[in-house]
Amino acid sequence: MTLWNPESDAALDFLFEEPSGDPVADLGRGLDLLRQVQRGERPGLLRFYRPDPTLAFGQRDVRMAGYEQAVAASTAHGFAPVVRKAGGRAAAYHRGTLIVDHIEPHSEAILGHQRRFEVFGELYAQALRRLGVQARVGAIPGEYCPGDFSVHGLPTDLSRSAVPVKLVGTAQRVIAGAWLFSSVFVIEDSAPIRAVLDAVYQAMDLEMDPSTAGAADDMVPGVNVEDFIDALLSEYRQHTTVNELV
Repeated sequence: MTLWNPESDAALDFLFEEPSGDPVADLGRGLDLLRQVQRGERPGLLRFYRPDPTLAFGQRDVRMAGYEQAVAASTAHGFAPVVRKAGGRAAAYHRGTLIVDHIEPHSEAILGHQRRFEVFGELYAQALRRLGVQARVGAIPGEYCPGDFSVHGLPTDLSRSAVPVKLVGTAQRVIAGAWLFSSVFVIEDSAPIRAVLDAVYQAMDLEMDPSTAGAADDMVPGVNVEDFIDALLSEYRQHTTVNELV
């Protein structure tokens, strides 16, 4: 058994993908892989990709009075607007972020729903600590797309931010026989993300403190996505085997 799946300690296949140029298709790819795992066509896997600039709205955002203005603001900032099926409020990502889809078969997938948020929050915080980031699990006041198991970074004497910033947002999709745990890690270049989120949240009249939108390299200057990929895979390999795919 693994920390996140009491039914299995099977190895995970590792899949690194380039963005397709279609943010909607990239978002839907995770759900396609989830169905393949559910049907037994693939084993459990980790899918990593660095997305093109995208503003992912939640289902509740679509019903907001200012949603159309928020879509326009997203587009004006160069972020393609999409609507995701899992997760809460609007979140932004670009090539300085990493999206991880962790997908596994599970006969009673819904039973471990809450436990997975706890386990992965701590695992992801530990991966950031490998790079010197003072990462903690839990929401911070005023954060965008708030969640109890967000991962945030605390400032140090070297940090470019004087306040805690959100670094990881997580969401989960559960179907009969499999689950998808999807996470966005903000590693580099937080300024465009902060700007677009501020504009989008103002358009929808939602409270959000722009200073909470940061990146790992705000906490530890010089950290990059490639370093974080290595750190995250090393952390996963403390708990299971990860097989690289060609």
